[in-house]
Amino acid sequence: MKKKIRLGIIFGGKSGEHEVSLQSAKNIMEALDKNKYEVIPIGIDKKGSWRTGDSSRLLLNAGNPKLIKLNKEGQRDVALIPGENRDRFMELKNNRSLGEIDVVFPVLHGPLGEDGTVQGFLKLAGVPFVGSSVLGSAVGMDKDVMKRLLRDAGLPIADFVVLRSPDEVDFKKITKKLGLPVFIKPANLGSSVGISKAKNRAEFERAVENAFQYDRKVLVEEFVPGRELECAVLGNENPKASIPGEVIPNREFYSYEAKYIDENGAVLEVPAKVSATMVKKIQELAIRAFKVLEAEGMARVDMFLRENGKLVINEINTIPGFTKISMYPKLWELSGVSYPKLIDMLVFLAIDRFTKEKKIKTDNSS
Repeated sequence: MKKKIRLGIIFGGKSGEHEVSLQSAKNIMEALDKNKYEVIPIGIDKKGSWRTGDSSRLLLNAGNPKLIKLNKEGQRDVALIPGENRDRFMELKNNRSLGEIDVVFPVLHGPLGEDGTVQGFLKLAGVPFVGSSVLGSAVGMDKDVMKRLLRDAGLPIADFVVLRSPDEVDFKKITKKLGLPVFIKPANLGSSVGISKAKNRAEFERAVENAFQYDRKVLVEEFVPGRELECAVLGNENPKASIPGEVIPNREFYSYEAKYIDENGAVLEVPAKVSATMVKKIQELAIRAFKVLEAEGMARVDMFLRENGKLVINEINTIPGFTKISMYPKLWELSGVSYPKLIDMLVFLAIDRFTKEKKIKTDNSS
């Protein structure tokens, strides 16, 4: 009998997107082929502690996205110890290894999980992992750096201003450059957490104050009227793009509530109703952005389609949501890749990259 792949799934984390991560991990664990994978769940609580236990008991209120949370009862504290072997996940109480883990799927959204921190930790420990490595993860998380790299590569983006302190705010100067309305966003966060749309000075000032609660760097972006399109990308050196989808918000914009709580918060038009020529343009632009930003494994590229037919890249998401209403798995399913097959491919890509990186010379001695 073929040996099962021991798949560590890390989720939760110290982030404003903690609950989204729990939902994504739950869906992935439910979709896995149990004849192919043995799951080792590792939940990170909001204080940063890593815990493991029976996957069926790790979550409370699992069916309610508003109340879902990690279960503190009956779980064991674990730590990852850097080294050469893949049996470096240790239970702290009895100093016992969780056994060799073949690959880790970090289902973490936002800072301290999607931004290269956990990816760097896994690289130090010599553990293969799904998704972008350190650089691609860090660049994908920081909207300021992301946009500068896209702009320098000649790719279309919305105009923006970066604020590094609430004291820098000059409403008149900023709106003269960007116009109104504008979007205000924490630079290092996703899932629309901390994002506001401002139509006047009062809304602008409240939005800036709110965004600075989540980050030390805040972006103010021009409003781009147009259709919201998303395209999923999969691969390492030779990535492929899915058929694009369209998000039609039923709210002011595609907010956190609309994405993960309210199933009626937006209409997901899959596939997007665009011409075959436009589909090709969207796919090509998504792949170019993926490569420019050093992404690997997976990413969702979000963009706007202006009325004049011009595309504008909004952002890249290197660990896209895997909830029941998330676009990334929906787009690949439409493109002929089922949810279980998608996970298989992501695991293969992780192991393939790890195998190639192992061949890189690290010892300078003769």
